[in-house]
Amino acid sequence: MTGILNNNKLLMFLIAVIAAIIFIPFIGNCPLFDWDEVNFAECAREMVVSDDYSHVQLNFRPFWEKPPFFIWLQALSMNIFGVNEFAARFPNAVCSIVSLIAIFHVGRRFDSAKFGLVWCFVYITSLLPHFYFKSGIIDPWFNLFMFLSVYNCIQFLNNPNGKKEIMNALLSGLFLGAAVLTKGPAAILLVGLTILVFLIWTKQLKLLISRPFLIFVFTTVFVSGSWFLVEWIKGNKTIIYEFIEYQIRLFETEDSGHSGPFIYHSLVLLIGCFPSSLIFIASYLKYKDLTPYQKQIRKVFICLFWVVLLIFSIAKTKIVHYSSLCYFPLTFVATIGLVQYFQNFRFTTALKIIYWACAIVLTMAFTAMGLMKFIKDPILNSGLIKDAFAVQNLQADVHWTGFEFIIGIIFLTGSVLIYKALQSHKIRLLYYGLAMNLIFIMLSILVLVPKIEQYTQHAAIEFYRARANENCYVETHNFKSYAYLFYSNRKPGDYVNAEQIKYIEAQLDQMVREGRSRTLSFATANLMWMENGKIDRPAYIVCRVEDESEVAGLTQIHKLYQKNGFSFFLRSPLPTDK
Repeated sequence: MTGILNNNKLLMFLIAVIAAIIFIPFIGNCPLFDWDEVNFAECAREMVVSDDYSHVQLNFRPFWEKPPFFIWLQALSMNIFGVNEFAARFPNAVCSIVSLIAIFHVGRRFDSAKFGLVWCFVYITSLLPHFYFKSGIIDPWFNLFMFLSVYNCIQFLNNPNGKKEIMNALLSGLFLGAAVLTKGPAAILLVGLTILVFLIWTKQLKLLISRPFLIFVFTTVFVSGSWFLVEWIKGNKTIIYEFIEYQIRLFETEDSGHSGPFIYHSLVLLIGCFPSSLIFIASYLKYKDLTPYQKQIRKVFICLFWVVLLIFSIAKTKIVHYSSLCYFPLTFVATIGLVQYFQNFRFTTALKIIYWACAIVLTMAFTAMGLMKFIKDPILNSGLIKDAFAVQNLQADVHWTGFEFIIGIIFLTGSVLIYKALQSHKIRLLYYGLAMNLIFIMLSILVLVPKIEQYTQHAAIEFYRARANENCYVETHNFKSYAYLFYSNRKPGDYVNAEQIKYIEAQLDQMVREGRSRTLSFATANLMWMENGKIDRPAYIVCRVEDESEVAGLTQIHKLYQKNGFSFFLRSPLPTDK
């Protein structure tokens, strides 16, 4: 065992193989979820369909909310594997491999190969960190680039006159620039504030004018500004302006209806990273025996954690994955406690209460999901659910074996083993508990998530797929979605004709006169054209049951059917429309 721990190349190879085995299989077994997963996948699909890879588009119109890097990765994947769920999620499966190798490398440099391996294990046995590697959202790559930027930055700040300071500065700027090209300038804010807080904390502000730091800044600007400069030269200034405005609006307003209390992200991390989150809290003040270098690394990661948590706690928009960059420092500090201070590890009474509260709540939630076969009818008959859409969602015909509740029991077993290991200081018992947690997460994603999808959106996805080879229009009424674009396989010409453009432009001009945003109302105007304008092919409209009356009252439109909370309508073209 000691020989293997001394062979870093072999360990990294084994980590890559294990990560591939854990994160690549079955990632295409479930449809993409609205909004975020389908949003990015549709942007990639439109790149492939239109053969236009220079800028991001959605509904074959300029899309300013995200830069192109992750979309390029998905488009490349789709060119290899085809346009499907597997291809959309494959880039993040690759990110899992790169991330775990990076974690091992940083952990080995911090302390030892053992530390790096334990950190990897702690990371992938936490629910949300594991789950995001099997998703099709941007954040895993975005977070990895920022994490690597902060790490390389601390390397040259720790030793500004060392032999590798220029290389570290270049790498730090390269990774930060890549983060900007992945999701936007929020990366500069998060990394910049982290470094600034660290320098203030360590009283080293003079390093801001050191040569390595200036190289870092220049590299960041050069890399991050490359795509924006190209778009500017091509005359796409509007996209850049809209992109900047969107980033500001996201911070200042409750965009997309996602709001929440100040403690929202604290609760997300507490529950979503259980049990690592409790181990993090218990390990937070355990650092006195660390070396000066280790204390510096720990300080910068602590700064990263609090900067991310506070920034997104203050921001009006609250979305679960906004605080996902905290996963790196959270699991890092937890690993310090497990590796460096395991024999003296203690939960306070308060932490014991919180630990078991989280464990019981999560056990009950996942066990209840697994018992859906038996509790669905009692829930529906109880009348406790007042929302008509949710009631009809639950009426979906989903196959349950009746044994899925065992997944919740596996989680509870893992929680008991981890707790006993921490109390009795038995490291092997801890590894058994974490392994149980890993099995629980993998089974939840493999078994429960596809069944949840069948309740929440599958009826609509099924309808969109049926339209994929039909020459028609498809749109949603009164609910935001990108799934209809991706799954109905829309092409550039599906929404381009002179009559439509004339109608939509008139509606958008009217909205401007009324003080509403022209750009954000395109989808609304497009739907109005489908409902009232002249059409040259069948137009399908999908809405939720509570909005059915708004569509059913329109002339020339008739209802096809209703299923699991969604209503489906058709408007056929008349001879006078053509």
